[in-house]
Amino acid sequence: MPASRSSESSRPTPPLEPIAERVRQRLEVAGLAFDRRHGASRPRTKRRKDPTATAVPGRDAEGARERERAALRAVFRELGDAHRRHRVRTGQAGTPALRAAAHAFKREPSLQSLIPVAAFLDELGILAW
Repeated sequence: MPASRSSESSRPTPPLEPIAERVRQRLEVAGLAFDRRHGASRPRTKRRKDPTATAVPGRDAEGARERERAALRAVFRELGDAHRRHRVRTGQAGTPALRAAAHAFKREPSLQSLIPVAAFLDELGILAW
């Protein structure tokens, strides 16, 4: 029976599974927005590729990391904005647990550290997605 317990403990708890999927979907939306902004940031004349330029190794990987970081920050800011609006509307103060989750995300931005922040807001009923 210990083998089944270890596999159970490694999985997220059932209430967090739906929120994890929703956060992943929101990160996809934020990533697409980043792609649109990134692609439209240069004037059309500078978009042409130089035929003499060579590909820079690792640039695609760095671009993917930049996109992921930008998407994580965008969703985190969106969550923060929603929570601030909720606090203004209700007069409630932030909770230490939510503050701790936000600090954990700021220390190590990742999907896994963003999910608890979103879960707190979802429990409050203020998550729009």
